Amino acid sequence: MIILSLQGIKKSFGAHEVLKGVSFALQNGERLGMVGVNGSGKSTLMKIIAGEETADAGTVALQKGLRIGYLAQQGELSGEETVQEALESVFAPMVALEEELRTLEAQMAGTAGDPEALRRLGSRYDALTRAFEEGNGYGWRSAVQGVLAGLKLRDARDMKTALLSGGERTRLCLGRMLLSEPDLLLLDEPTNHLDLKSISWLEEYLKNYKGAVMVISHDRYFLDRVCGRMGELILGVLETYDGNYTEYLAKRAQVYEARMKAWESQQKEIARQEAIIAMYRRFNREKSIRLAESREKRLEKIERLDKPQEESAVRFRFETRRRTGEDVLIAEGLTKGYGERVLFRDLKLHVRAGDRIALIGDNGTGKSTLFKCLRGEEKPEAGSIRWGAGVDIGYYDQHQAGLHEGKSVLDEVWDRFPRMEQYEVRGALGLFLFTGDEVFEPVSTLSGGEKGRVALTELMLRKDNVLLLDEPTNHLDMDSREVLENALADFEGTIIAISHDRYFINRFAQKVWALEDDGLREYLGNYDDYAAKVRREQEPETEYTGMTRTAADKEKKKSREEQRRLKEQKERMKALEAEIGRAEGEAAAMEETLALPETWRDPEKAAALNREYQALKQRIDTLYDRMAEAEEEAE
Repeated sequence: MIILSLQGIKKSFGAHEVLKGVSFALQNGERLGMVGVNGSGKSTLMKIIAGEETADAGTVALQKGLRIGYLAQQGELSGEETVQEALESVFAPMVALEEELRTLEAQMAGTAGDPEALRRLGSRYDALTRAFEEGNGYGWRSAVQGVLAGLKLRDARDMKTALLSGGERTRLCLGRMLLSEPDLLLLDEPTNHLDLKSISWLEEYLKNYKGAVMVISHDRYFLDRVCGRMGELILGVLETYDGNYTEYLAKRAQVYEARMKAWESQQKEIARQEAIIAMYRRFNREKSIRLAESREKRLEKIERLDKPQEESAVRFRFETRRRTGEDVLIAEGLTKGYGERVLFRDLKLHVRAGDRIALIGDNGTGKSTLFKCLRGEEKPEAGSIRWGAGVDIGYYDQHQAGLHEGKSVLDEVWDRFPRMEQYEVRGALGLFLFTGDEVFEPVSTLSGGEKGRVALTELMLRKDNVLLLDEPTNHLDMDSREVLENALADFEGTIIAISHDRYFINRFAQKVWALEDDGLREYLGNYDDYAAKVRREQEPETEYTGMTRTAADKEKKKSREEQRRLKEQKERMKALEAEIGRAEGEAAAMEETLALPETWRDPEKAAALNREYQALKQRIDTLYDRMAEAEEEAE
């Protein structure tokens, strides 16, 4: 069933036409990923669908009664409510419904002698009970706890929203939107401000979501896991492809190649016909002129194919001035913290020439701080850092803090490389799509992606042999990320990159460093290899071949302890399920008793039974919360 249909949507900002006739339809339950270069109009199109922007032309048709969830529409936070209260506010109608049910129960207790009034109240009570159940009245508290855990807000649940960071506020608004369960979710870069564990949780949530999802994202791994259809905004129009991001890439290449071949074939045929027409006219005879005119008329009727175009893409490569020694970096005993908070303790690092390492970890574990220590920007509290011979360090800062806001783009780069000629600097900037008068724009006016391209220009020109990259794919569009990955693939030096971009990690990394609370662990391979090894580590061991007896005994003991913990967890959950079953049975029996007219002939007995029933319902809610916590611990 089609829930959303767009026809001929156009939108301009001044003389710049962003959308030139976008048409597509979205089915119920579909997951559509939207991609395109920065500035192609993806967010503008989403705002038009959400009703925040109006189109200059075209129509937006929505299914009657369609509920749309858009992150910017989630309402302002007052600042006075806590995080948990902000999430629970989504279920204010359920709370009001529950209060009305309690009021009806009290009224029913007071009308025991009036069968007609009791029948009328009972009918209303039954209708509200059905609505309460359909609205997840018994399970919404557990849903709130799940979102708090999944989006890493559990520790901040009692914090006032006014005290949240920008990332925490974004996660909170995302959580509220997910809990509201609209028919259509509009998500613009939902993985921003999420660490890898939260992104994985969101992926699973969206894969099981009942409604439709339309998502803009630069996270290609996320698009692969969530989306079954892709839409690319290119040169103002939207082209859609069935499949996830990787399948879309292959199909787009095939479509482009087929269109280019068709255009080239038509161009050859047009050239052939024009050559024949010119030959006939050279004969300058009546018959030949008629033949020429006849062919010209046929040629005019041909529907000319447009030459397939692609958006401009960054194109560059990293080079090195010299080679390093075999040992690039040796660090031992690194410890760093701020006050009582220790970020990492007793880290040991060994980087060899040509290593390609991805540094991952939850937000706040100290990844960027570790980079600052390695660069000498900050001093560790303990430990030693020794760089090898011939090392030239190039650093990419995700915040571009080193750029001078008051300078022009040209001066920002030229002042760092004064020995270069202006045409050489402009040529380098041209590789990153800064052309014409754009090089004279102040750095302060640039977008995040444009600042990132300036920083990459400077990094390319330095020709360092060791690259420390802090979230290098942030703010880059898809094509620019592809080119960066290709440039790193050809790089002859050493790379250590902090990244949450799992697709990027898969493309460049040969090792993964996972910075965790208990230290740093090294895994050989890319992100998929790391994830597979972590899953295997979390599974109970069943075989212990190739180990010493001591190691095998330790592994068996560890496995037995894990199996015992899992068994206890299952028994606890089984006991909770049985207890919930008994409690719900008792509640059902009480409901039958409360529905009998004779129950209400004794108001005091009825009121006591009703209080007992309410206490039992509260106990059931508590049991469900305990069950949700037990399930989280078992995962």
